[in-house]
Amino acid sequence: MDFDAILLLSFGGPEGPEQVRPFLENVTRGRNIPPERLDDVAEHYLHFGGVSPINGINRALIERLRTVTDLPIYFGNRNWEPYVEDAVAAMRDDGVRRAAVFVTSAWGGYSGCTQYVEDIARARRAVGDGAPELVKLRQYFDHPLLVEMFADAIAAARQTLPEHLRDAARLVFTAHSIPIAADDARGPRLYSRQVRCATELVAAAAGYTDYDQVWQSRSGPPHIPWLEPDIGDHVAALAEQGAKALIVCPIGFVADHIEVVWDLDSEVAEQARELGVALARATTPNDDVRYARLAVDLIDELRTGAPPLRVPHADSVAGCGISVNGQACEPPHCVAVGGAARPARPSAESR
Repeated sequence: MDFDAILLLSFGGPEGPEQVRPFLENVTRGRNIPPERLDDVAEHYLHFGGVSPINGINRALIERLRTVTDLPIYFGNRNWEPYVEDAVAAMRDDGVRRAAVFVTSAWGGYSGCTQYVEDIARARRAVGDGAPELVKLRQYFDHPLLVEMFADAIAAARQTLPEHLRDAARLVFTAHSIPIAADDARGPRLYSRQVRCATELVAAAAGYTDYDQVWQSRSGPPHIPWLEPDIGDHVAALAEQGAKALIVCPIGFVADHIEVVWDLDSEVAEQARELGVALARATTPNDDVRYARLAVDLIDELRTGAPPLRVPHADSVAGCGISVNGQACEPPHCVAVGGAARPARPSAESR
């Protein structure tokens, strides 16, 4: 399978204070979110001048991609400029016939995979005749380069702690929580099993046998059960047990966007300071050149028919079961949307 281009598909984010509220209205359209909840979330963005880091990180990643591939690269978002519809229209105008779609999510499930397939289909419908075939690349939560980047980030974070605390620092992995019902919708606990699998692989690569897996950034009505424990509750419990230092690895995120820099670097960091606990936060892949090489690896799997690059693990959690035009969401790729194919609650910027 040959490609004429790459589409980097992401969540999107505001790049100025005047864009924050319209962006949040895009994200929550049709979900009947109370205005006061949007006001609360808007404050997170306004704390950083109304600018989400995500678009800048993705533009930097595109520059990295240009060093490892000769394919032209297009950039599109679900919820803010540059919109995916405009990117697909530009590809059509440039004569692109088939593009590989690399999404800023390593996971299966609705928000991590299916919703991006819906974005692709919506963009092709909007562009109409001449829209290129778009092939969403597979989920990559267990790709060796992703595991390596997080393991290296943990080692680097450990070095920022006072030397006398490093050996005793507790390693805590965190990912975006989702409702338990949503976790089961694409297969039994698909997303949470993939997160736990990645956690195990990264912990082993970093040399840890004892660690914790927690969740963050839940929202919605309190009576709806979400994945737990929450990181804030867990940090409080560890402090009560006498923990003096923590290394927090945001395993569920591929970029240092708002839900990392606000939830972890602001709220959790302040909580740790108040509890007298030293905290080091591992970085995410962001624009690491290895992340760009990971994307090219996924494309080469389709170009050459090579088997998927995966760190070996016991749990078979590769695919999420969605089907578009008869193609199941399994390795070596997720779905191809093209020709007549028209496949028939976002909560995170990037997963």
